[in-house]
Amino acid sequence: MMNQINDISEINQEKIINQIRCLGIDMIHEANSGHPGIVLGAAPILYTLYAHHMNIDPKHPDYFNRDRFVMSAGHGSALLYSVLYMAGYDLTLEDLKNFRQIDSKTPGHPEYGVTKGVDCTTGPLGQGIATAVGMAIAEANLNARYKNLINHYTYVLCGDGDLMEGISYEACSLAGTLKLNKLIVLYDSNNVCLDGNTNNTFTEDISMRFISQGWNVITVEDGNSFELINKAIEEAKLSAEKPTLIEVKTTIGKYSSLEGTHKVHGTPLKDEDITKIKETLEVRDIPFAISQKEIEEFQYIINERCKGLNQQFEEKLSQEEEQIQEEIRYFCSKEKNIEMKGLFYDAPESKMEAPRDTSSKILNAIVQNCPFMIGGSADLFSSTKTYINDGGDFQKDNYLGKNIYFGVREHSMAAISNGLALCGFRPYASTFLSFSDYLKPSLRLTSMMNLSNIYIFTHDSISVGEDGPTHQPVEQLLMLRSIPNLDVFRPADANEVIGSYKAILEKKEGPSAIILSRNTVPILEETKANEIEKGGYIALDTMKKPDGIILSSGEELHLVLEVAKRLKTKGIEIRVVSIPNLGRFLNQDEEYIENILPVEVRKIVVETSSSFSWNKLIYNSKNLITLDEFGASGKREDVYKKYGFDVESLEKKVEELLK
Repeated sequence: MMNQINDISEINQEKIINQIRCLGIDMIHEANSGHPGIVLGAAPILYTLYAHHMNIDPKHPDYFNRDRFVMSAGHGSALLYSVLYMAGYDLTLEDLKNFRQIDSKTPGHPEYGVTKGVDCTTGPLGQGIATAVGMAIAEANLNARYKNLINHYTYVLCGDGDLMEGISYEACSLAGTLKLNKLIVLYDSNNVCLDGNTNNTFTEDISMRFISQGWNVITVEDGNSFELINKAIEEAKLSAEKPTLIEVKTTIGKYSSLEGTHKVHGTPLKDEDITKIKETLEVRDIPFAISQKEIEEFQYIINERCKGLNQQFEEKLSQEEEQIQEEIRYFCSKEKNIEMKGLFYDAPESKMEAPRDTSSKILNAIVQNCPFMIGGSADLFSSTKTYINDGGDFQKDNYLGKNIYFGVREHSMAAISNGLALCGFRPYASTFLSFSDYLKPSLRLTSMMNLSNIYIFTHDSISVGEDGPTHQPVEQLLMLRSIPNLDVFRPADANEVIGSYKAILEKKEGPSAIILSRNTVPILEETKANEIEKGGYIALDTMKKPDGIILSSGEELHLVLEVAKRLKTKGIEIRVVSIPNLGRFLNQDEEYIENILPVEVRKIVVETSSSFSWNKLIYNSKNLITLDEFGASGKREDVYKKYGFDVESLEKKVEELLK
C-alpha cells in the first residue's frame, strides 16, 4: 500500500540512496563476486539521475522517446540493478539474489536484451561511452527528422578506466566536433583503478582534455551530495552547443573499512564490514532487507515527473501521417529487414567492375531514400566507396546528413554504429579489411547484442599489392568468420555483391560483414546472385563425375575458373564451387552440402587467407591452397606469383594434387 506522499520535500532522499547502496553490497556478498567500491561511491550519482532527470517509464521500458542511460563502468552492474529494482523495472528481489548466477536477469556486467532497463551491453571499458556517442548521433538525426516526436538525452556513467581506454578519446573527440549537446557524461572520479592509485597511470588534466575536445565541463566537488549532482545535471542541460562532462569527485568504497583504496574495487566486503556500513547508514543488518517506504518514495519521485510519457508519445504518433507512423514503428521494432525489390543495377558495358564499386551503386540506390540507414567510413570514403551522393554530410549544422565522417577512428566507429543500431537504425561502417583488427572489440559486442550493423571491408587480400603486408589482410577473414552471430560475405563479382546485399538487408536481425575487392574484375556468367543466401553453390560444373572440386571465394574465384578451363583441355574435369559465405554454407542441411561436395570426390580450397577457416570441410592440409604468412609489397601480379596464386602456379598445384 502506497504511503500518502504530498510533496517531494517530505522524502528523505539520503535514505533511498543508502538503501540502494546496501542492496548492491548484499548482491555482491551473496554472489561472493562483484565490485562494491562503485556501489558505495557512486550511488548518489545514479539515484539523482533516475530520480530527477531520466525521462523513463519503468512499466514501458522500451518506450522509444525515453532518455538513454549507459553504464559504461559496467563493473558497477550491482548498482544499476539496485536502482532499476527500486525504480520499478521488471526485476524481483529474487533476481537480485541471483546476481552473477547462471541464466539470471542480473549478469555480471549489464547485457542488452537480458535485463529490462539496460540500454547497452557494457563491460569492456570505454565501450559504453563510445556507444553512447552513437546514441546521441541517433537522437540528433531523429530529432531533426521528427521534431514533434523525438527529443531525449543520452546519459553515461563512466570511470577512470573508461577514460584511459583509447576508444574514449576517439569517440569523445568526434562528439565534441559534432556538438552533440544532448550527451551528458557523469564521471565517477575517485582517483583509484584496479591496480592502485591513478597517480601511477593517469595524471592528465581531464577537464582540459575535454575542453580541448569541444566539451562543456562541470565539476562536483562532493560526490556524496545529490543536491550538487542535481544542480550540475540541470546546468548541463542548459548547454546549447556542447556535450557535457560532469566530473563528480567520489570516494570509492565510501563507508567501508577499505574506502579510498583499490582493494575495495573488485573484492566482496567481509561480514563485519557490511554490518558496520549498515549501522552507519541506518539500514537493517539483514541481507536484502528492503524498506518498502523507500521504494515507494523513489517510485513516487519518478512517476510524478514522468507520468504518462509513453501514452503521450503514442498519442502524438497517432496524429502523424501514416508514412511517419510506419517509419517510427520500424525504429521501435527489433526486425530490421529492408526489402530490395525493384533495385536497379546499372552494369557497365565492359562487364568489368570492382566489387567495391558495385557495392557503392547498391548503397546509393538504397540509402539515400531510406530513413533507417546511415553510415560512413574511417576517413576512407574514396577507397571504400561508401559515400552517398546527394545524401548530405552529418555535421554539427546538418544532423539530417547520411554520410558520417568518423575520421581515423575505427574502434569508436564500430561502437558508435552499435549506438545507432540500439536506437533502431541499420548502420553501416567501412574501412580496409586489414584494419578490422582495430574495431574488433566493438564488433564483438555488435555480435553479442545481435545488432543489425553492416560492416563493409574493402582491400580484401594480398592483391592490394604495393601497399605491402601492413595493408594486406591474411588472418582477418578467419577472425571475422569465427565471431558468433556475424554473417560474413566475400563476393566474387557484381552478381555476388548484389546477392550478398539482398541476403544482408532482407534478414530480420543480426550483424553482417561484406568483404570486397578493390580490383576491377569481370562480371562472371557463372555467378548467381540468387544462390548467395545458401552460402555456397556450384558455379561451374562438369558433364560427368568431376575429377576434383575446387572451392573458392572472392577474387580468387576468377582465378579458379580459369584454372578449371585450362585443366579441362588436359582431360581433367573440375567442378568449381563458390563459397561467398562459409558460415551459411556450413549451416545447410547434409543433403545440400553432400550434393555440392560429394564425399568421394577430392576437394581443394583456393583462398588468399588463413587455412584455419576450412578445417570443417577439408581434412588434409595438402588440399588447402591458402595463405598462412604475411604478404609483400609489389605489383599485384608479382605478389600473386610469389605466393603461388597466379593462374599458372595454381594450375600446376591442382594438377599435381589430383594425380
